[in-house]
Amino acid sequence: MIDISRRAALTAGLGLALVLSHQAAPAQAQQPTPIRFTLDWKYQGIHAWYFVARDRGYFRDEGLDVTIDQGEGSAATVTRIMSGAYDAGFGDVNAVIQQAAQRPDEAPVMVYQLYNRPPFAVLTPKDSGVEDMKDLAGRKVGGPAGSAATRLLPALLARNGVAVPSVEVLNMQPNLQEQMLIRGEVDASLVFNVTSYVNLIQQGQDPDGDFRWLDYADHGLDLYSNGVMVSRDLARDKPEAVKGLVRAINRAVQDVMADPDMGVKALTAVEPLVDAGSEGRRLRFAFDRLMITPETREIGLGDVDDARLERSIDVMAAAYDLPAKPEPSQVFDRSFLPPRDRRLVVGAGN
Repeated sequence: MIDISRRAALTAGLGLALVLSHQAAPAQAQQPTPIRFTLDWKYQGIHAWYFVARDRGYFRDEGLDVTIDQGEGSAATVTRIMSGAYDAGFGDVNAVIQQAAQRPDEAPVMVYQLYNRPPFAVLTPKDSGVEDMKDLAGRKVGGPAGSAATRLLPALLARNGVAVPSVEVLNMQPNLQEQMLIRGEVDASLVFNVTSYVNLIQQGQDPDGDFRWLDYADHGLDLYSNGVMVSRDLARDKPEAVKGLVRAINRAVQDVMADPDMGVKALTAVEPLVDAGSEGRRLRFAFDRLMITPETREIGLGDVDDARLERSIDVMAAAYDLPAKPEPSQVFDRSFLPPRDRRLVVGAGN
């Protein structure tokens, strides 16, 4: 026979064991979800929000363990994710369009659009005589053969009534674009404005006073560009993790818009060799020229206009001779976005 006191002790012990077992199960289930995240290039001011999200615990708050690596180009982000090496990254939606047309089951999907305007631009000295796209006729322009800015030039010229054969295109390495332009070896260069802007500063030039920037977006090619994309596996298998990733990044973007210097400090803590002054100017340039637009003020950061995205798909299909035109829903999925009121532009530019 078990006496009453012993029975009570056994019952209490069993109850404690059950409580502990129930507590242990959620603790195991709440292990952070690992996400391997690739940037589009080496550390720059335009990457500040990812480190802010990490340092301020925004990823942790969403149950995520995010590893951030440097990239090898906006298009390479897509192939890195498709290879399985990364789960998510910052890259070009136009590269997503290309892959969605050819390998729709493997192409990543964009979930948070950051660049509302493309960084593609014709850069020319103010004294070159090139004041508009029509002035490119009979001129020599330079650009890397495989870059989007160069590949899209025929479409840009056609939109502006310029005969494509009338413009001589000189193939050049990306790191020589500004140098060859400064030396007068070309009349204009086909650049990524957010990159060339800082390159000119670092070469002792005044990018605002001495150069003219003819943005593709202002001359008929109003495309979207870089944003946050995820693998189809991650989107399908862990949708809550994707929502958490987007919430954390959106929160950090808002922080950096409100205090760009804080964002640059987060970047220099990761890479002390970057020039804080130059990266601060790059960051503000990106806000003004790529991210904060009448459209983002209306629909919020991270979202797209479906009709505009469809037009972008048409442009890419023609420029790259794609075998199919993916639907906008194959390229961009807004179901992971926070509500619009949490994505409104509240910092820089107000």
